[in-house]
Amino acid sequence: MSTMNISLPGPMKEFVDEQVAGRGFGTSSEYVRELIRKDQDRCRLRETLLAGANSKAGEPAAAPYFDALRSSVRRREGP
Repeated sequence: MSTMNISLPGPMKEFVDEQVAGRGFGTSSEYVRELIRKDQDRCRLRETLLAGANSKAGEPAAAPYFDALRSSVRRREGP
């Protein structure tokens, strides 16, 4: 694992320390890694949404599509 040092103004460091203590992170590094993971997820979602927005329109979904989808969900939920 690589090391990176960052500088934070006092109020930001206090905020990080509060988040670490209050949200169960062991260290400030764990907290920052979690923030980065969430930002990576957000970036991937944005790319996916933009790709979808820029793609050609598909066929409209009809009632049988939604019926099959509901059946699939019911099978996964179980009795």
